[in-house]
Amino acid sequence: MSLLQVKNLVVEFPHRHGTLRALDDVSFDIAPGEILGVVGESGAGKSITGAAIIGLLEPPGRIAAGQIVLEGERIDQYGFEQMRHIRGKRIGAIFQDPLTSLNPLHTIGRQLIETIQTHLPLDDQQARERAISLLKDTGIPAPEQRLEHYPHQFSGGMRQRVVIALALAAEPKLIVADEPTTALDVSIQAQIITLLKSICHQHQAAVMLITHDMGVIAETCDRVAVLYAGRIVEIGPVHELINRPAHPYTAGLMAAIPDISQDRERLNQIDGAMPRLNAIPTGCAYHPRCPQAFDQCRSQRPDLMNAGATRAACWLHENGAVIARAPA
Repeated sequence: MSLLQVKNLVVEFPHRHGTLRALDDVSFDIAPGEILGVVGESGAGKSITGAAIIGLLEPPGRIAAGQIVLEGERIDQYGFEQMRHIRGKRIGAIFQDPLTSLNPLHTIGRQLIETIQTHLPLDDQQARERAISLLKDTGIPAPEQRLEHYPHQFSGGMRQRVVIALALAAEPKLIVADEPTTALDVSIQAQIITLLKSICHQHQAAVMLITHDMGVIAETCDRVAVLYAGRIVEIGPVHELINRPAHPYTAGLMAAIPDISQDRERLNQIDGAMPRLNAIPTGCAYHPRCPQAFDQCRSQRPDLMNAGATRAACWLHENGAVIARAPA
C-alpha cells in the first residue's frame, strides 16, 4: 500500500493577466521505506510539488485540482492549522539552506526540544534525551555538548544534519527533502545521502528527494520522476531510467552528465530553455527542444504510456513500442 498518493495534482498561480499553471495533472505514489527522486531543470515544478504536499505553497499559489492522500487520508483541502499539526508529526521537511530552517537566536537543543514536545507527549527530560539521541543518530559528535550550541557554531554539513534531526523529531512517515545536498561539498553530500538511506531503512520512512543532480539520484533513489514544464515526462525504477531513458528529455539530461572515460572538449547540452509558464507550447511541451519531434508532438499532448520498464509521456512509445521516426 502506498504511504503517499498524489493524484492529478494541478497547482495554479492567479495574476492580473490570467492564471499560470505551475503543475499540470501530476500523479505519483511513494511506498513506505521508498526514496522517490524528483528531478528536472529549474522551473520544472519540483519544489512546488514538495510545497503543495507539505502545505507551504506561497500565496497566491493554490491547489486547483487533484488530491494528496497521506496514509489513506486526503490532506490537500486542509487549512493552515490542520496542516501545521501534520507537518513535523507525519511529514518532515528538509530544505536546501539549513539556515532557513533554524532560528539563529536559539540553541539547537531548544529548537529540537520544542519541536519534540509540540508533537510528542514527553516531559522536559524525556525530550532532552530524545534530542540527544537524534543528534547522535544523525552523526553529530558530542551531542550532549552540541545541544547548547547555536546554528552559527556548526559547519554547513553539520547544520544540515541538525535539520535532518529536526525533520525526524516526531518520527514522521514521510520526509520531503528539497535539494538537501546542493550547498554542500561532494564528501559531505555523500555522508548526507548515506544518512537519508539509513533513515529510510531504520524508520521505514518514505522520502521524496527533490534535486537537479542525477548523481545524487543514482546513489540514493529507488524510483525517479522526471518533471518538465509542470508535468511528469518519465517515471520508473532508477537504474532503468538512468541506463535506458525512454523520453528524449531524460536522455538529454543523462547525456549532459560529464563522463570521465571520454575525452572531449565540449560537454553535451540540451539546446533551448525551459518554457515560461505563460508560454507553454501546444502538444508536447518539450517538442521545440526535442531532436526526435514530429508533427503529432506539436499538436497533441501525450500522457504517460508504457515504455519498457518505465512510463514516458512521449509519442515515440505509442501502443507500447518505440516507433522509428526521423527527426523533423
